Amino acid sequence: MKRLVFGFCLSFVTAIAVPADNRSLFAQDHALSITVADLLDDDPVKRQNARDVLVQRGKPDVAAAIIQVLRFIQDDGEMDAALASLTGEAPGSNSWAAWMLWQQAHPEVTPFDGFDQFKADLMAAIDPNFRVFLYPNINHEIRLEEIVWGGVVKDGIPALTNPRHITPEEADYITQDELVFGVEINGDARAYPLRILDWHEMFNDVVGGQPVSLAYCTLCGSGILYKTDVEGEEDPIIFGSSGFLYRSNKLMYDQKTHSLWNQFTGRPVVGELTGSGLELDILPVAITTWADWLAQHPNTKVLSLETGYTRDYTPGRPYSEYFGSPNLMFPALVEDERLEAKNYVYAVRTDGLARAWPLTAFEGGEILNDRLGDLRITLIGDADTRTVRAYLRDDVVVRATDDPTIVLAGDVPMTVREEGLISNNGLVFERIPGHIAYWFAWQGFIAGGPLAEVR
Repeated sequence: MKRLVFGFCLSFVTAIAVPADNRSLFAQDHALSITVADLLDDDPVKRQNARDVLVQRGKPDVAAAIIQVLRFIQDDGEMDAALASLTGEAPGSNSWAAWMLWQQAHPEVTPFDGFDQFKADLMAAIDPNFRVFLYPNINHEIRLEEIVWGGVVKDGIPALTNPRHITPEEADYITQDELVFGVEINGDARAYPLRILDWHEMFNDVVGGQPVSLAYCTLCGSGILYKTDVEGEEDPIIFGSSGFLYRSNKLMYDQKTHSLWNQFTGRPVVGELTGSGLELDILPVAITTWADWLAQHPNTKVLSLETGYTRDYTPGRPYSEYFGSPNLMFPALVEDERLEAKNYVYAVRTDGLARAWPLTAFEGGEILNDRLGDLRITLIGDADTRTVRAYLRDDVVVRATDDPTIVLAGDVPMTVREEGLISNNGLVFERIPGHIAYWFAWQGFIAGGPLAEVR
C-alpha cells in the first residue's frame, strides 16, 4: 500500500482491497474468521452475506473486527447498521472514529477467538513487515482492537540513530526563536530542533556517555527522554517507530525483540517483553528557544540537517495544521474535561509520583513552589516557549530575580542549570524529570496523576 503523507486525515483514508489471490493471508481454518474476512471482499454480495451471517449470529464479539473493516472500506451504511444491531448502540453515523471511542469505553466487549490472527493479517495487507509486531497468540497488556494504523509503514517515520551534530557556528539553518529539545548530561549539551524531530519522532544517541532515546509523539505533544541502558541487557535498547498508534499515542518498538512500547509510559505492551517488568527511566529534557539554549550553553552541539533522509525541514512543515487545531487526528477518549484535549501541561514523574501543571500557569516566566507527594519542588517556566524545568528544594520559597538565570532560594542566590539550582557555596537543588504533553495523553495514560490546581 502506498504510504500516506504526513498530513494524513481520517477522511482521506482510501479503501483497502484484498485481492482473491491474497485471501490466504486470512485464517482459512476458522469459519468465523473466514466470514469476518469476507467483509473485505471486492464482491458486494459476499460482503452483504457476511454481514447477514454475523448479525444473525447475534454476538458482539465480532464488533472489533467490523470496526477494523469500517475504516478501510467505502460502505453504504450497512457496516454501521450491523454494529448497531450487534451492540445496541449508535455512537455515530457510519463513523469509524465514533465506533473506536465506543470500543474504548466498552472493555467488557472482548473479541472472538482468532481476532489476533485477523488483526495481524489485515495489518500485513498494508505492510508485510507489520507481522513482526502482530501475530497469533502474542502477549499483550493493551487491547489489540485499539491498536490502529497510523498511516505509515514500519519505520515510515525513520528514527535518527547516532545522528550527526555540528557546532553552533555551522548551524546557520536555525533561527533564534525556533524551538529545540535541549539535553545536557555530564556537561555534554545537545540541541535537537523540533523542525527536524517533527519528521523523525525518535532519536537514539549517546549524550555525556549516557545512551538515551527521545521518544517524541507529535500527536500527543510529548517528547520524553529515556535512559536506554537497561539492567540485564548487554547493549542499549535502540527504538524505532512501528507505524501503529494506541489511543492516539505512538507505539515505538525495540529493534531486538520487536516488542511494541507505549511512548508515554516507557513500558513494553505488546510482544515478547510484555510482562517483563521493564519500565524505562525518564531523564530531564527541556523545550526552549535556540537563542536561550545557546546563551546558556555556548559549547552546545546541534543536530545537523544532514540526517541521511530527504525531508522538507522547514519549521512546522509536517504538523502545523494539527498543532494549530483543537481536534485530535485519531480517536481517544478524554474523560477528564478540566482542560481541553490539546491544552499543554507540564508533567513530572519521579519516585513513583506523578503530577501535571497547566502550561498556562507559567505565563510571564512564573515560578511555582509546590509539592509532589512529600517532595517539595520548584518549577521554573515560560509558557510562551513551552519551557519548564522542575527541581527539588528544601523548605524554602524560590523566587525570581531580574536575571532569568538566577533565582533566590530564601535569600540565597542560585544559578539555574540543567542539572540543578546551584549556589556559590555548592548547595544543589537537584533537577527532576519532566516533559510537556497534551492533556488528553496525560489523563489517558497516567493513572493517579492529578492535575495541579493552580489558582
